[in-house]
Amino acid sequence: MAVLNEEQSMLRDMAREWAVNESPVNAWRKVRDAGLDFDASKWTEMGQMGWTGIIVPEEFGGTDFGWMSLGLVVEELGKTLTASPLVASSLAASAIALGGSQAQKEKYLPQLASGELIGTLAFDEGPRHRGAVAEASVSGGKLSGTKSFVHEANGAGLFVVLASDGVYLVEKGEGVSVSDRELVDRRDHAEVTFASAPAEKLTDGGDNLAEAILDRARILTAAEMLGMAQYVFDTTLAYLKQRVQFNQVLSTFQALQHRMAGLYTDLELMRTAVEAGLTALDTGFKVPEAACLAKARANDVLHLMSREGVQLHGGVGMTDEYDVGFYLKRARVLEASWGGSGFLKDRHARLNGY
Repeated sequence: MAVLNEEQSMLRDMAREWAVNESPVNAWRKVRDAGLDFDASKWTEMGQMGWTGIIVPEEFGGTDFGWMSLGLVVEELGKTLTASPLVASSLAASAIALGGSQAQKEKYLPQLASGELIGTLAFDEGPRHRGAVAEASVSGGKLSGTKSFVHEANGAGLFVVLASDGVYLVEKGEGVSVSDRELVDRRDHAEVTFASAPAEKLTDGGDNLAEAILDRARILTAAEMLGMAQYVFDTTLAYLKQRVQFNQVLSTFQALQHRMAGLYTDLELMRTAVEAGLTALDTGFKVPEAACLAKARANDVLHLMSREGVQLHGGVGMTDEYDVGFYLKRARVLEASWGGSGFLKDRHARLNGY
C-alpha cells in the first residue's frame, strides 16, 4: 500500500466518509431509476470540495494535489458506484494541461477545475480500442468524424477529440450531435458525430500527446476499478460470514476460505499495480509501462472478482435487490475502455522491445 502524506490521508478519509454517507449504492439506484446520467447536486458538491480541480495547476484555479490524490478519491467513489463525470472531466483537464496553449488553459482549465464545465475524451471510433488511431479529420479548422463510445457525453460541454493529425478541442454546439448508447452499466455513454465542428488543436504536447492522455485514462480508470474490486470483496466476505447453508455458516467451509484467500491476494496485487501507476504519473517515471500494467491487472482482477462475487452470493447475486450485480455490469464496460488486457500486454511488450 502506498505511503500517503497527511493531506492525502485527510483527502481519502473525507472522500470515503462522503461516499458512504452522501452517495451510497442506493443513491446510484435512484439515479438509474430516475433516468438521469448523474446527480447534478452531488457534482456541485464535488466542485465545492475541490475534487474537480485536483490535477489542475493552482494558477488556473485547481489545487494541483497530484494523481495519487485524485486516484484516492476516484477509488472511494468506485466503491459506491457513484455516477459522476469526475474521471472524464479530469482527463479532459489533464489533456489541456499537457498540450494546451496558454490561451486554451486560461479559457478552459478554471471552468473544469470548478466543475462549471464538464469535459470528456472522444477517442475511439470502433467496437474495440486500437490505441491512438483515428480516421476523424480536420480541414480549415473544422473537424469531421464519428466517435462510437464516449463516456459522459450528454453532460459534457467540451470534447477532447483524437483526429488523424493530433488532438483537438471541440465545444458542444455547432456541428456536434450526440446519440445515446445504453450499455449494461446504465451510465452516460453516447455516439458523438462531428460534422464540420469548429476545433482547436492542442499543439504543445509533442508527438506523443494522444498516448500520454490515454495512459492517464488507463490509470485513472484502474483506480475506479480498484475501488469496485475492494467493495465486492468486502461485501462478499461479509455475506459469507452471515449466510447459513446446510446448518453451517458459509465462511466455515474450507473451499470457500481458499477462494477468498486467492481473491485477497489478487486484490493486493491489483492495488500495487494501480498505486504504482498513479505514482508514475506524479513522478514521470515510465508512465506508459505503468499504465499498461495497472489497467491490465485491473481488468483481470475485477473480471474475476465481480464474477466470483456474484457466484458466491448464490442465486440472489443475480437479482436487482443485491448490489453485487451492478459491479459486474460496470466492470465489463470499464474492462473494454482504453484497452483490454490482451491489447495492453501486447503494448507493454512492444514498449520493452519484444
